[in-house]
Amino acid sequence: MPEKRTVPRKKFEMYMRVLDDDTQETLGHMVDISEDGLQLETSAALPVNKDYYMRVELTPELADRPFMIFLARSRWCKPGNIPFLFYTGFKIVEIMPDDKQTFQIIAKKFGK
Repeated sequence: MPEKRTVPRKKFEMYMRVLDDDTQETLGHMVDISEDGLQLETSAALPVNKDYYMRVELTPELADRPFMIFLARSRWCKPGNIPFLFYTGFKIVEIMPDDKQTFQIIAKKFGK
């Protein structure tokens, strides 16, 4: 399948949990990040083309607030190499300017 991504992605080198802000349940943790999206490692397959309000907890070194929330849409989901492990790609649909800046800081600081 040809690559559709126009913004390069980077491997994410920190354990950063991502929550569903509506349910407060863990969706997964980041494994890849780009300027306009992210990939999560999850314990269940997530539906494609579903919107999620994602909450990411922040440390004082990243921002002066405890978390950021943004809207992201699942674009694809595929099984991992071991049972009960899945990878899901998301495109950020809506994000506040301050949170976008924080997201870019996170990508720069922890993306390799």
